[in-house]
Amino acid sequence: MLKPAELIDIDGATGLTLAARRLYNQLIAHAFGPRMGEEGQEWTIRLSELRGQHRGNERIEDSIVALMKTIVTVRLPGGATRRVALLGGNDMGDPERAHGCLTYSFDKRLVPLLRESSVFGKIEIEVMHAFTTKYGLALYEALSRRVRLTTKFYEDFDLEAFRELLGVPSGKLTTFSNLKLRAITPAVEEINAIASFGCQVEPIKVGKRVEKVRVAWWRKDIDGLKEAYAELQRPKVGRKARISGDAEQLVELPSLFEEKHKKP
Repeated sequence: MLKPAELIDIDGATGLTLAARRLYNQLIAHAFGPRMGEEGQEWTIRLSELRGQHRGNERIEDSIVALMKTIVTVRLPGGATRRVALLGGNDMGDPERAHGCLTYSFDKRLVPLLRESSVFGKIEIEVMHAFTTKYGLALYEALSRRVRLTTKFYEDFDLEAFRELLGVPSGKLTTFSNLKLRAITPAVEEINAIASFGCQVEPIKVGKRVEKVRVAWWRKDIDGLKEAYAELQRPKVGRKARISGDAEQLVELPSLFEEKHKKP
């Protein structure tokens, strides 16, 4: 999918869960096209497409409500700001039934950004669904627009701006050591394991205090792409241990019979 860059770097979405972020990306991908510019346009998508491997619709309902309540500040190309709810009015089929549809809309001030965005970030659906943390997905979204640049390979962020980009709630992970342990390291490890590009996040200190972070990115070579694809085909269970190097390795040991009858 192609997600407008203006909706990748947004302020105010720190409370969104991983499930809500995934669902929103699916709604944008489903709606994107020539009809997006029509006045009062609505879109309809089957709940089964949004539900994934979950049987019930409870998670969809929770995510929809969260998106409707989330007011974000969008930074426009000319420097102005726009405040808008991520999702407009919608109708959802009977949540007690397995089948049904969601009919939804976007705020009229959001539609132009969706329709006329001049810069897009390429987000791969399979990779998006493979993330296990919202911080990993948020950083992946932000880097998807930047990795296509040909003259820029890193960017410095004020620490608070980077926390906002990751979606870290206010009052959480207040020290850099906790931010690195709980958000940055897991996000970077997941991206390096399953995305088509790699990244690195390093602190920039003023004295002993971390004031900024430098985020660098690069496109993977053929071997790196093959490794990422192979990891995507593996189950999510155990991925954290695999990519952090903590996975247990099976070692074949000689049997007692072999030891007993081994020739001197």
